[in-house]
Amino acid sequence: MNNPIGNHHSGLTHTTDIRVRYAETDGMRIVYHGNYLTYFEQARTELLRSIGLTYARIESLGLFVIVIEAHVNFRRAAVYDDLLHVTAMVKEMPTNRIKIEYDIRRNHEDEVIVDGYTLHTFFNPQTNRPARPPKEFIEVMQRYF
Repeated sequence: MNNPIGNHHSGLTHTTDIRVRYAETDGMRIVYHGNYLTYFEQARTELLRSIGLTYARIESLGLFVIVIEAHVNFRRAAVYDDLLHVTAMVKEMPTNRIKIEYDIRRNHEDEVIVDGYTLHTFFNPQTNRPARPPKEFIEVMQRYF
């Protein structure tokens, strides 16, 4: 899948395909719960990449994007070799914070097996304090809202 879908004035969506590796499962042979946050991170990274705002680019502007809140709803388990379709969505124009919502489907099924969100802020490592988003970030995001 790996396709950016940018609907003007409706938000930003991007789906990333991830194959579950054996090492990501636990003793019950299902995906270890903490790995879903890693899947969220992969989808978030690809969402930003799809609009030209890689983490490296943001860091080159002297800022980090940090997670300040994370929430995961587990509905069904994924297992080794499942093909997961992880969709990351920004539904509201970011301000000083950006909320990214996620849903995970598997093997081309319609049912959401995991969903959740992460809340982020920009952080200046020089001042060790939160920071406003860079102008470039706001300009790019405005294209989708």
